[in-house]
Amino acid sequence: MTQAVKQISDMMAMLPEEEQNFACEFVKRLVLAWDPDFTKVTPAEAIVLEQAEANFARGDVAPDDAINWD
Repeated sequence: MTQAVKQISDMMAMLPEEEQNFACEFVKRLVLAWDPDFTKVTPAEAIVLEQAEANFARGDVAPDDAINWD
């Protein structure tokens, strides 16, 4: 987590719950304005995706019977 994100999180935690909900909705709008289709990924998500793709390329995947499909 970057220092800026931690600082924002700390400030939001000081707000009353109703204002926290308002701030959360505002942040959601900022994200939608930045990426209306949610197609961009964060740097951390990019790393996870790269690792998953590398695992898949090596055949390192979970068998169907290991997944609870319910």
